Amino acid sequence: MYTSNKGLFISFEGVDGCGKSTQVKLLKDKIESEGKKVELVREPGGLKISEQIRKILLNPDNYSMNYETEALLMTASRAQLTEEVIRPLLVQGFFVLADRFADSTLAYQGGGRKLDIDILKKINNFATKNLVPDITFLINIKPEDAMLRSGVSSPDRIEGAGIDLQRDVQKTYIRLAKEFSNRFIILDGYDSIGRIHSIIWDKIINYSYND
Repeated sequence: MYTSNKGLFISFEGVDGCGKSTQVKLLKDKIESEGKKVELVREPGGLKISEQIRKILLNPDNYSMNYETEALLMTASRAQLTEEVIRPLLVQGFFVLADRFADSTLAYQGGGRKLDIDILKKINNFATKNLVPDITFLINIKPEDAMLRSGVSSPDRIEGAGIDLQRDVQKTYIRLAKEFSNRFIILDGYDSIGRIHSIIWDKIINYSYND
């Protein structure tokens, strides 16, 4: 297993309903069973300030929010989470598991909302002080199937934006996986939950900073 004293930062990405939250929780349980220090964070949210931002972002009543505001609120939440939680935990040698991180902004606000991805990259780098996950797992599944799988009856403001947005998000994720192939690992979202978890665990136990 990964044995460095440095922390390991692992993010999970994918369209809504892809199954990433399930995999994050399974991985957390597995790492804990190995006696390792691990913390799970989610985006947007994870802290009092960030959770307040999350409520604003996802509230369907805020349908009139423009896309630039959406992107800036996302990165504001991320800045607080990174500085207050993620960086300190990594210094202490924790495994930090993120249910979404900066790639979500590039996929949703860039690909989905059609904002300039290069500008979003700069904003993300500013917000996180250039912190990038060591490993990013992308669960790949057709948005239509993910939507059926999730069975969400009361979608939040972003989930309710429609299937076309999710399709654009998915396409952008694939482009990002190619651009950042050194850290992205694409997983088949149609595999069983157990199979996906096994692949994730195998990648982690064989990981080193020299990869």
